[in-house]
Amino acid sequence: MSRTVLLNILNDMQILLSSLELEQLYRELTIYFGIAGMMDECEVLENAWRDPYNRREIEEFIKAWLRRRKARRVGEATVEYSYLTLYT
Repeated sequence: MSRTVLLNILNDMQILLSSLELEQLYRELTIYFGIAGMMDECEVLENAWRDPYNRREIEEFIKAWLRRRKARRVGEATVEYSYLTLYT
């Protein structure tokens, strides 16, 4: 159920992720905000999203997470390209 809340948050932000990325983001988000493993994790996340301050914090976390993913992918592509250039 909590992943449904995260999907709604991502829909509000107009962000589409693969199921693997969704799981990674969900895990990191719940750990970062200290709600991982709570019995009412879904309700806590939903209530946090309704609060303007927490909503901004969640949005900023997600945007930063996406930037890190993008940088990591660019870095991986650069390393792969360098390796191919060096050894071909």
